[in-house]
Amino acid sequence: MKIAISGKGGVGKTTLAGVLARTLSDQNETVLAIDADPDANLASAVGVPPQKVGDITPLAEMTNFIEERTETKKGGYGSIFKLNPKVDDIPEKFSIEHEGVKLLILGSVPQGGGGCFCPENVLLKNLLSHLFIQRNETVIVDMEAGLEHLGRGSTGYVDAFIVVVEPGMRSIQTAQQIKKLASDLGIKRVFIVGNKIQTEEDQKVIVENLSDFPILGLMNYNAKILEADRKGVSPYDIDGQIKEEVHAILDNLRKQFGE
Repeated sequence: MKIAISGKGGVGKTTLAGVLARTLSDQNETVLAIDADPDANLASAVGVPPQKVGDITPLAEMTNFIEERTETKKGGYGSIFKLNPKVDDIPEKFSIEHEGVKLLILGSVPQGGGGCFCPENVLLKNLLSHLFIQRNETVIVDMEAGLEHLGRGSTGYVDAFIVVVEPGMRSIQTAQQIKKLASDLGIKRVFIVGNKIQTEEDQKVIVENLSDFPILGLMNYNAKILEADRKGVSPYDIDGQIKEEVHAILDNLRKQFGE
């Protein structure tokens, strides 16, 4: 499957992406996890040791590599550059592996914003298109809420677009905005996962305000997630509850596709 996960900052989308990647890996799936959020934290959610994370350079910051692949020079944004750079070798060149999950960090476009027409963004969009269309493994992408890295040509190959929400109107409004953005890009399979549920009222807020979305499942508020962050480990490694919740979400997702 090709799965993209988005949501308002702080709702727990990265936690879901990391635990989902580990769950699939433990089920003997070949998993490639992509951190496409400028606030890159997917490595810790997967459980990559902090000292190893410091050695990773996000792809968008690899100036020399981007110049080589797009055949341009830094600062030459008024000039012509290659629109179909070679990207098929990038996962093998720049990913790291932890507990069977290959992790690749895209990073943010350093000039002009995520939607700029610039060499960095062209490289990232071509890479995601390649991952969605041509790779055989399961791909999980931790997106930013703006979906800036997604290009129209690749989104038809996204099997599931999951929006994580918490029980609050700002998060719910963000989910509705993301659904519109996804629709504009031709993404039809948009699902909801509720997070930080503490009461029946919390659950009711999500279910009633997002009744036009299929809901894959709910994750309860969990202090173990904060503990995992303090320890620099994945919640998957210290908490059985979130493993059970994400396993149920994955089962429901598979049911959506008749598996």
